[in-house]
Amino acid sequence: MVYIKQGSPSFNGRVITFIVTKDCQLSCKYCYLVGKNSNERMSFSVAQKAIDYILQHETDYPDESVEWSFIGGEPFLEINLIDQICDYLKVEMFRLNHHWFNSYRFSISTNGLNYHTDEVQKFIEKNRTHIDIGITIDGTPQKHNINRVYKNSNVGSYTDVVKNIPLWLSQFPNASTKVTISSDDLPYIKESVLHLYSLGIHEVNINCVFEDVWKENDDNLFEQQLIELADEIIDRKLYTDYYCSFFERNIGKPLDIKNDNKNWCGAGVMLSVDANGLFYPCTRFAQYSLRSKKARIIGNVNDGIDQNKLRPFLALDRRTQSKKECLTCEVASGCAWCQGENYDAADTNTIYQRSTAICKMHKAQVRANNYYWNKLAMSLQS
Repeated sequence: MVYIKQGSPSFNGRVITFIVTKDCQLSCKYCYLVGKNSNERMSFSVAQKAIDYILQHETDYPDESVEWSFIGGEPFLEINLIDQICDYLKVEMFRLNHHWFNSYRFSISTNGLNYHTDEVQKFIEKNRTHIDIGITIDGTPQKHNINRVYKNSNVGSYTDVVKNIPLWLSQFPNASTKVTISSDDLPYIKESVLHLYSLGIHEVNINCVFEDVWKENDDNLFEQQLIELADEIIDRKLYTDYYCSFFERNIGKPLDIKNDNKNWCGAGVMLSVDANGLFYPCTRFAQYSLRSKKARIIGNVNDGIDQNKLRPFLALDRRTQSKKECLTCEVASGCAWCQGENYDAADTNTIYQRSTAICKMHKAQVRANNYYWNKLAMSLQS
């Protein structure tokens, strides 16, 4: 039997994100948040105004469910604020008899450093049936500590994160972790995924950074690491209990553009709000996420959403931003993009120019993915 992902049930809903702080204990070398700082902290009054606007415009958000997401920086630096926001959300959804009251969840992605604290644990206990928490751990100590280092130092954070993994898994046994791959840590992919399995993490979601950081021969090294990982997973029959997102049945095929013309991400469908009460189509369009472009603001908590500023995002699809070579590529399916990175890397201020910095890495993944599924099929037949 091949392992089926055991994460949260399928989610069909709106994602609304509070950027509660732009501060973090870490300064991860691959982090796209280039403007992190300790000054911009969301106040409860700003969060309250954002919530009031969203809940009072129920017809604008007909989705059957909602995910209230909290990010930073490191969101658990503001656990008391998050707790206050969540309490207000529950009370207001109930008071308004909002259709989201019986179909919501709180979602937090954390570096894990503060996970064990009393404040965080009390918050989890209070919201246990409506919360998802992901802890980011990149793999072996060597891989994790290459990039995930403390602010103002080059000291790795692995030891302080890994000690909280058993508690996290005891509370969220089906939780997954998100691993990021950059050029410097390519040699450690195989052993890192296996290490995460050994910690008890059954689902490893892993991806390459979208920024243009890739060097000559990185794709070959990437492919070799994935092939070696495939051998380990299949030879040891780890596929019966564990999952790695690098190996998917549906990637690496030609596009059926008539039936697969959707935008890759939810920019424009999602909604984010920051400490200043500004609304964005995604957190990647906030200023602290951008290297060279100005923020794309679509409204604020006092005046609401400016539909004219939102409209260009609603027109995004695969055709409107992809080159012909991407649309006709023989292995196009599963090739991802980040809308914010497209904007940041574009020649102009357009959101309709797709970045292809990960093209060669996607093709390498496809080759390894084909190897995995062919070998798995042969092993199951023998």
